[in-house]
Amino acid sequence: MADDIPPPHAFGGAEPSQIIDPGEFAEVGHSVSSRAGISLLNSPDSEHHRYRAAVAYGLAAFEEVPKFIPPGADAVPASAFTSDVGRARYEREPAKFDRDILEMDIDLSRKILADIDTVSLPPGRGGSQA
Repeated sequence: MADDIPPPHAFGGAEPSQIIDPGEFAEVGHSVSSRAGISLLNSPDSEHHRYRAAVAYGLAAFEEVPKFIPPGADAVPASAFTSDVGRARYEREPAKFDRDILEMDIDLSRKILADIDTVSLPPGRGGSQA
């Protein structure tokens, strides 16, 4: 375990996980984000706060993946994928582990989270009571 305590909606400290590989984090990020995205698209803005935790969880998973990029490199190396799930994801879409693509996933998730915070506060924090 890392010595530093991660902030809420984070998986770990500054170092890459030694337990979960980058493909597993990516799998979680994409799976959670896809489900939350469908829910956001099919609900009124006033209810978007209900999906905030899921979006934040997906973002936290996405934020773990670039930690596996070695200094001076532009992508997660194939050797970082140690699980069956991680290797399968990497083999399907190796370009998704390029720094530029990873940063786009993180940026998009942050924008969605900010949008939720802008359009939908939960009841008791100025949001709808309905």
